[in-house]
Amino acid sequence: MTENIEVVVIGGGYAGVMAANRLRMREGLSVTVINPRPRFVERIRLHQLAAGSGAAVAEYDEVLGQGIRLIVDEAVEIDAVRRSVALRSGGNVAYDYLIYAVGSHGAAPTVPGAAEYAYALAEFEQAERLREALAVTDPAAPVTVVGAGPTGIETAAELAEAGRTVTLVCGGLLGPYLRTPARRSVARRLTGLGVTIVDGPHAKVAAVTAHTVVLGDGRELPSAITVWTAGFGVPDLATRSGLSTDALGRLRTDETLTSIDDPRILATGDAAAPTDHPLRMSCQAAIPLGVHAADTVLSRLADAEPPLLNIGFVGQCISLGRRAATVQPSRLDDTPMRFYLGGRPAASIKEAVCKSTVWSLRREARRPGSAFTTKGGKRQQRLAATNPVAPLVK
Repeated sequence: MTENIEVVVIGGGYAGVMAANRLRMREGLSVTVINPRPRFVERIRLHQLAAGSGAAVAEYDEVLGQGIRLIVDEAVEIDAVRRSVALRSGGNVAYDYLIYAVGSHGAAPTVPGAAEYAYALAEFEQAERLREALAVTDPAAPVTVVGAGPTGIETAAELAEAGRTVTLVCGGLLGPYLRTPARRSVARRLTGLGVTIVDGPHAKVAAVTAHTVVLGDGRELPSAITVWTAGFGVPDLATRSGLSTDALGRLRTDETLTSIDDPRILATGDAAAPTDHPLRMSCQAAIPLGVHAADTVLSRLADAEPPLLNIGFVGQCISLGRRAATVQPSRLDDTPMRFYLGGRPAASIKEAVCKSTVWSLRREARRPGSAFTTKGGKRQQRLAATNPVAPLVK
């Protein structure tokens, strides 16, 4: 009789779902996903949900493979000695292998008044709360979006296209990841939609009140609704459970995504810090990281050497409303190239990318092992050059 192996995945986002589906390549595995929400959240569409221009959820029946057990609950502690996960509702879930895929959330703002008066947009419930606030606010009232990464840019554009009066406070540079030509393209589109861009060295927020955003140079921007998109953090489950984490709280692993503390625990997605050189937090990295975590478990069960990380990036797509976008291609190591694609063609690519993420999860659910990922980027060579001693957990 084949021994049954229990694998628990904490987190039902892009990385966790992909890992759970891929594990079904091997018979004799029981896979359980623990997630606090009953539906899968398309996080890359939360700005659409908030603006009322789209939905951002899918049913788990659509994206999780047959036979995978879903527990709608919150994991509150990992006991690595007993190999069990404690749940918020009470009780424990035992595991032979654990995949830590808790994802990320918006960083807690330290600016006075921001936590009290600003609306975050990193989680489903936050997007719903913002949508409800917008629905009862005068459409002509000023809205301020703080943070000029992809989430901030996309939110500002979506709200402006819906007719809102929007100011985007960059806190420095608009679209820091973008090369200059792409950044200028984004700025033109935002300006065309009526967005006021506040950037430069003095574009940092010093305080948020119920009706204003105060900048570091003393300027006060009227703001009936302030949206805070600056920075990301991760849940503190690993830290609270006594596992080794980096300064941000991501679980520290080797290049197979195995915890440096315990060979039965792996991390994937935004909450993983392989060799203290984590990949950029993104859906683009989460899905192949989910593949890799599952492959490491399957390799160990087959008494084979797990592969080392070899994930390549292709760029970044930023939607600018429903009718335009900017696509910034990159080299495999995530270094942005000089050229870009904008306008309607880029919007079509962005929408195709969004649809393909869920499609890839559904495909893996139907046919475990079918996922394909972009390889390359020479990560191992770069790590060897900067950190010649990077031991692997066996």
